[in-house]
Amino acid sequence: MKITALLENTATRPEMKTEHGLSLFIETEKHRILFDMGQTSLFAENAQALGVDLSSVDIAVLSHGHYDHGGGLSTFLQINDRAPVYMSPYAFLPHYNGVRKYIGLDASLQDHSRIVFTKDETRLDEGVTLFSCNQNTKAHDLGSFGLTEKTENGFVPDDFRHEIYLLIEENGKRILFSGCSHKGILDIAEWFAPDVLIGGFHFSKLPLDDTLTAYAKHLDRFETDFYTCHCTGTEQYAFMKQSMNRLHYLSTGQSIHI
Repeated sequence: MKITALLENTATRPEMKTEHGLSLFIETEKHRILFDMGQTSLFAENAQALGVDLSSVDIAVLSHGHYDHGGGLSTFLQINDRAPVYMSPYAFLPHYNGVRKYIGLDASLQDHSRIVFTKDETRLDEGVTLFSCNQNTKAHDLGSFGLTEKTENGFVPDDFRHEIYLLIEENGKRILFSGCSHKGILDIAEWFAPDVLIGGFHFSKLPLDDTLTAYAKHLDRFETDFYTCHCTGTEQYAFMKQSMNRLHYLSTGQSIHI
């Protein structure tokens, strides 16, 4: 399996364009999967520069209903005319940062014919499954990070029921993709116990203190290789790296082979 970061907040190559967002291109033995699409069309520009043919994608997944992961959805639908786009049925709910900044998706795309809303567990193919984990017990509640959902009764803390996870099982390994891990990276790691976990931890606003050290040491107890990016924060990554032996950073333009 080959995973290429088409878009992430950082880059190690000058020709790669970046923004606050995430987009991963996953090549398995049978499938070409696009996991998230950033907030603009930059993921597609980087794909072209990297020689990645987005028209070859046969499965697309939107991890959750935030603009920095689904803002490029319309671009993808124009480039690729065949791949279904899987997402939570809650993805198009009105998501906000606080009570002023809308951070949700383009609602005009909600009824697009190629959008497929997932169930709690949705099997796409042998060894390719999407999970919501909405019924799972959380042992480590990290809060809502100030993110909200607008309802008829006003703003309420986001419970992130719109977030889904992609698990690929191939060649004896379990590889989990988690866009931002809003439900809590500590719980997500426990729920799946994957061999490899790729995605953001949503730690970028956390201070570099004993609490973050404790989180890092907890994650280090798993026999998991972590490839993080995006909302983890580069300073937080470097800080956690001191306590984690299997933590790596995946920047725009980089590829890993599993």
